[in-house]
Amino acid sequence: MEHELKELIKKCDMAIKQEDFDTLMNYYTDDAILVVKPGRIARGKEEIKTAFIAIAQYFNNSLVPTQGEMIILEAGDTALVLSQTLLDADKTESDLSMERRATYVFKKNSQGEWLCAIDNSYGTDLIKE
Repeated sequence: MEHELKELIKKCDMAIKQEDFDTLMNYYTDDAILVVKPGRIARGKEEIKTAFIAIAQYFNNSLVPTQGEMIILEAGDTALVLSQTLLDADKTESDLSMERRATYVFKKNSQGEWLCAIDNSYGTDLIKE
């Protein structure tokens, strides 16, 4: 049986593709963080939404994220998701990797719904060599 987080992440990817950032914010905790790029973090839903709008503009409003292989490690109300994240866009001159090994942290709220608390599409690439 597929983990429910896989379906939730697909919904997030679809919201990003459709640039439906209001719906996307429903899948984040109020105090969530998004790694916009190495060295830059958006904190809270308002900053995250603003960051996604800027990211969409950077990719000429053509960004299509999808997930490849995914591992979900769950402990109680917390889950760590390790995912092969693939980004497709019309913009080809980007200096950012379009294939990433993302790490996401999800927490269950009081209604039992999973919400993203940490969205890090760069994964361990944040660690400088």
